[in-house]
Amino acid sequence: MAFLIVASVFYIAMFVVLISQVFFKMNQDTKVEDHLAPSVYDCSVDPSVLQDLKEIASLIESGAYTSEVRKIYRAMRSTMKLRSKLKASVLSAFLNYALAPGSEVHARLSSYLLQDRHDDSQVDVEIPATDAKYLVPELEIYCCLLVLVFLIDQKKYNEAKACSSESIVRLKSMNSITADVLASRLYFYHSLSYELADDLAEIRSNLLALYRSATVRHNKLSQETLLNLLLRNYLRYNLYDQAEKFRSKAQQAEALSNQQFCRYLFYQGKIKTIQLEYTDAKDCLLQAARKGPTTAVGFQIQCNKWAIIVHLLLGEIPERTVFTQRRMEKALRPYFELTYAIRVGDLELFRTVAEKFSSTFSQDRTSNLIIRLRHNVIRTGLRNISVSYSRISLADIAKKLNMDSDNPVGDAEYIVAKAIRDGAIDATLDHANGWLVSKATADVYSTNEPQIAFDSRIVFCLTMHNEALRALRFPQDLRNKESVAT
Repeated sequence: MAFLIVASVFYIAMFVVLISQVFFKMNQDTKVEDHLAPSVYDCSVDPSVLQDLKEIASLIESGAYTSEVRKIYRAMRSTMKLRSKLKASVLSAFLNYALAPGSEVHARLSSYLLQDRHDDSQVDVEIPATDAKYLVPELEIYCCLLVLVFLIDQKKYNEAKACSSESIVRLKSMNSITADVLASRLYFYHSLSYELADDLAEIRSNLLALYRSATVRHNKLSQETLLNLLLRNYLRYNLYDQAEKFRSKAQQAEALSNQQFCRYLFYQGKIKTIQLEYTDAKDCLLQAARKGPTTAVGFQIQCNKWAIIVHLLLGEIPERTVFTQRRMEKALRPYFELTYAIRVGDLELFRTVAEKFSSTFSQDRTSNLIIRLRHNVIRTGLRNISVSYSRISLADIAKKLNMDSDNPVGDAEYIVAKAIRDGAIDATLDHANGWLVSKATADVYSTNEPQIAFDSRIVFCLTMHNEALRALRFPQDLRNKESVAT
C-alpha cells in the first residue's frame, strides 16, 4: 500500500514538471514572435473602424482602376457613417496602411494628428510593410479628406485651413473622373474651414481660379460644387449683384448631384427675392425644399423660411401645414406669428412681432424683407375693410390700421389711392367727403382666377413629372447590352 502511494506521488510530480516546461517553452516562443513582429496595436484603436477604412480604401482603388464613379460615391457614403468614430490613433493607423511611410504626404498629414495622439496618450500603431498599398491619386485625396474632416470636427479651424490649402495645391496636378468626386468634397470642406474661421473672403479668388480650371477640364461635379461655393461666398457678404452676374454667366450643365442642385436653387431663390423677382424666387425655393433630403432638417427650415417670406411678399398666405411640419414647428414659430399679423392686417401686431423676434430675423438675414412686408400688412387691412364696409371715412381707416404718423388721414388717403390703382381693392375714393366707397363683391368664379390657379397646378405637376423622368438612372450593363443588340 505504501509502495502505491509513493508511486502516485512520483508520477504526479513528473506530470507537474512536464506541464511547467511546456508553458515555459510557449512563453519563450511568444516572446520571440513578438520580437520578430513589432506591430503593436493600441487598445485605443477600434479595430472595426480601422477595418472599415481599409475596405473603403480598397473600394476607392477598385473604382479608380476601373473608372467606376459609383464606387467612389459608395465609399464617401460609408465614410460619413464613420465620421463620429474617427480618432487620431485610427487615422494614424490608416495613414500608415494607405500611404507610403516616409513620403511627403504621409509626413504632412501625420503632423496634424501628432498633437491629438499626444493628448490622448496613445501609442503609435505600426503596420507591417507587406500590408502597404500601391498609392493611387484618389487614395491620396481620400486621406487628405479624412484628416480635414477630423480637424473640422475637432474645431481646429486654423489647422484645417492649412491642411485644406496644401491639399488643394496638391490636387491641381490630378485630373480624372473618379478624382473629380473626391475633389468636389475637398473643395466643400476647404470652403467650410475658412467659413468657420470667418475668413471666407480670402479664398474667393482661389475658388474662381479652381472653377475656371474645372470648366476647362470638364469636371462637371467640381463645377457644380465650386459654383455653389462661390454663390455662398458672395451671399455671405451681401454681394447679391455680383452673385447674380456670376450665376448668369456660368455654364449651366445637367445636374449630377441632387444636393448641389438643391443648394443652387436655394441660392438662386435668395438672389431673386432680393431683386424683387418674387414669382421666380418662389418657384426656386419650393423646388429646393421639395428636392432636398428629408434628413437635412436645417436646409429644409431655411428653404421654408424664405419661401414663407416670398409668399407674403406676393400677397399670399401660406398654408398652416407649412408651419406644423415635424421638427420645424419651433424654428418656424416667429414666421407663423408674422403670417398671422399680416393675415389679419393689424399693423400694431406686426410691429410687435417684428420687435419680438428681431434677433431671429437678423440671424436669418431676413430683416430687410420684413420691412418690405409693412406695405402688405396695410393692403391686407384695406382689403378686409373694403369687404366689411360699403362706405367708411379715411379717418376711421387710419384708426383701424393703427397708423401713428403725423398726418394719418393724408397717409391713409395716399395708401388707399395706391391700393385702388394696383387693383388690391375694388372701390372708389371720394376726395371731397373723405370716404372710401366699396363696390359690390364680384363672383370669383365668373373671372379667370380659377383657370389661372388650375393652370399653375397643371404646370407644376408636368414639370415634376419631366424632372422625375430625367432623374431616372439605369445600370450601365443594361445600356451596353441594348447598344450591342441594336
